[in-house]
Amino acid sequence: MSTGNQSWDSPSVAPIVSAGIEHWYAVHTRARHERVVAHRLRELGVNTFLPVVTEVHRWSDRRKSVELPLFGCYVFVKLAPTGDERLRVLRIDGVFKFVGARGLGTPIAESQIEAVRTLIGQQIPWSAHPFLQIGQRVRVRGGSLDGVEGILLARNDDNTLVVSIDAIQRSLAVRIQGYDVEPL
Repeated sequence: MSTGNQSWDSPSVAPIVSAGIEHWYAVHTRARHERVVAHRLRELGVNTFLPVVTEVHRWSDRRKSVELPLFGCYVFVKLAPTGDERLRVLRIDGVFKFVGARGLGTPIAESQIEAVRTLIGQQIPWSAHPFLQIGQRVRVRGGSLDGVEGILLARNDDNTLVVSIDAIQRSLAVRIQGYDVEPL
């Protein structure tokens, strides 16, 4: 993941953090260790979120549905931003670092985590989308995606909502033709 010249210290990216309040953070993991890391963290009592998707893989002799992490090499954890809590996570085998400035982690808005939960929980088609930093932020009003926030795009004359996790610069795109949206 390349961060380029972007500064993670900007107030628009990192919300103000209170020491006793839990926030979501992205943790960078070793490749193909996301499930093990999430399991070990849950055993320690850490609230985790590992979004997975089902894909059909074909081999020469068979086809099989497999569940894969939506964002490879990332697990989301919800914890109070104390040194002890961070250290408890960093001691797990397979965890490299918290995603963010100086290894402290950049808090992820609850609304971004909930938007990903909602999208993967619905039986509607979606696709991975390049991360966007500009564009109109909107909220879906009504229907199964009610309350989901993202960036509205037009792609091939279809309205598309892009839901982004700012800290890891990853996004999902879902077609929202027919949904009512309101600007934020």
